Amino acid sequence: MDVRPFWLAGRPATGDAELTVTNSHDGRVVGVCSVPTAAQVEEAVAAAAAVQKQAAALPIHVRAEALAHVSRRLAERAEEIARLIMEENGKPIFWARGEVNRAVSTFRFAAEETRRLGGEAVRLDTEAASAGRLAYVSRVPHGPVLAITPFNFPLNLVAHKVAPAIAVGAPIIVKPAPATPISSLVLGEILAETALPEGMFSVLPVPNDRAAGLVDDPRLPVVSFTGSGPVGYAIMDQVPRKHVTLELGGNAAAVVLADADLDWAASRVALFSNYQAGQSCIAVQRVIVEESVREDFVARLVPAVEALVTGDPADDRTQVGPLVSVEAAERVEQWVKEAVAAGARLLAGGTRDGATVAPTVLADVPHDAKVSCEEVFGPVMIVQSVPGVDEAFAAVNDSRYGLQAGIFTRNLDIAFRANRELEVGGVIIGDVPSYRADQMPYGGVKDSGVGREGVRSAMADFTYEKVMVLTGLSL
Repeated sequence: MDVRPFWLAGRPATGDAELTVTNSHDGRVVGVCSVPTAAQVEEAVAAAAAVQKQAAALPIHVRAEALAHVSRRLAERAEEIARLIMEENGKPIFWARGEVNRAVSTFRFAAEETRRLGGEAVRLDTEAASAGRLAYVSRVPHGPVLAITPFNFPLNLVAHKVAPAIAVGAPIIVKPAPATPISSLVLGEILAETALPEGMFSVLPVPNDRAAGLVDDPRLPVVSFTGSGPVGYAIMDQVPRKHVTLELGGNAAAVVLADADLDWAASRVALFSNYQAGQSCIAVQRVIVEESVREDFVARLVPAVEALVTGDPADDRTQVGPLVSVEAAERVEQWVKEAVAAGARLLAGGTRDGATVAPTVLADVPHDAKVSCEEVFGPVMIVQSVPGVDEAFAAVNDSRYGLQAGIFTRNLDIAFRANRELEVGGVIIGDVPSYRADQMPYGGVKDSGVGREGVRSAMADFTYEKVMVLTGLSL
């Protein structure tokens, strides 16, 4: 099997070690990637630092066309890349195709936002002392970005860091998840087709135990991390003076109120508790149902869950595939067993076959069970009932996480109340918390992270405002 090179300052390179990538469904080797040496990592960082001023000065049209080129090429190679995602991640091909389509949009949005970049003129002669003065406010990159990305969306979550960095003229070094480096390496291949200067990007599939050196490096003043909370906050503690953005975990809640369309709610909750095998930080984990409709809703939910097609991710019909590894599936299985032993009722699922966990529904789950208060990151949901809206919103907020929540209601007043009261970064009315549009701000509060992604929001996050004041003007 050919060894894939990594991308060092925009050029393909090979190191002295290799990383083998396997398919979690059947254990097949699906790729082998070269791993950079310490000297090559240093070369990549030095190149990013050296090109920093040139990158910031890149004309808008150069950045925008590079981003548009990536969007076009992803679209042209969509089926090939979707199958690579499916192979390395275990994600069903149905969802892998969706991820590629989202990445196409992410780079297109970034190209469009780049062309809208511009300074703002602010007249200062609103006060007599500032007569004849005008402020010009522009945004300037903090500097090179270190992007540390997870396994669950190995293309689009890389895109959400790479595209905004290029848009604002910031060099970027990507450290992909060791389990799923292939997608980011293909993205590097496409970036290498553009007119971006050498040093503008590197993709370095180094092991996690080598990431600390990159985090520490003062030449990388921005760290953008998506992954687990303990790792994310350890990074923030490690480099408190750097600009750190954290997109962390959740245990997302879907609230089903009495006025909801129960068939719609059941179908959406069933699918989006289990999409990506539950390996999404906004997958539905907690379902909070108003008591008056609990029995009717559960009678719809359980059959909808049991009807999901689980199996081979290469099959177009498969909706739920394996987790990223057998070890991950064993952990999820153990958490379910612990909940049942503590008194929870198993309404569906609860079994495991290798890396695949059957879509699972639990009721009467103790509040302190891991499947209730931690992030499962697997195809498991718990159902609880509450008397009304007050208790439902209190239950949503009774979590150390706060990423997104979904509220199934047709009442506009309740919708705006949810927006006021829920301690989350996003409130989705009439749908699951799993909805994300790549052009909107995305992020959480509490233990779900710091900062926002979404192309425009990340562009702002990677830059700071700079003011120039012109004096002696006739305004």
